Amino acid sequence: MVNLLEKSINLSLGLFSLSREKIEKTVEELVNRGEVAREDAQGLVKDLVKKGEEQKEELKGIVKDIIAETFDYMNIAKKEDLISKEDIRDIVHEEIKKVLDELQNTKMVDKK
Repeated sequence: MVNLLEKSINLSLGLFSLSREKIEKTVEELVNRGEVAREDAQGLVKDLVKKGEEQKEELKGIVKDIIAETFDYMNIAKKEDLISKEDIRDIVHEEIKKVLDELQNTKMVDKK
């Protein structure tokens, strides 16, 4: 479920951010129309790509926070909240040992 959720988030983020190729194409069109100097074009592309990546990361953080809040609100357990099979096995083993020790102690008291 988490992978699907992450893929959905990444797809959504992809829709908000332009690809480097698209940015380069748009800047090239601006250069051809004379709205941007050729020597400034590469810097503009770098700036726009950087800003797009920053916005993408910011949005990704916001979405993750919203999802975490939603899971908390819905009282959905997180992976770290769950007990592993090994932990359950250890707990059961410990409880069985306690019961056997109590039975053994009870038998000793009964023999006295």
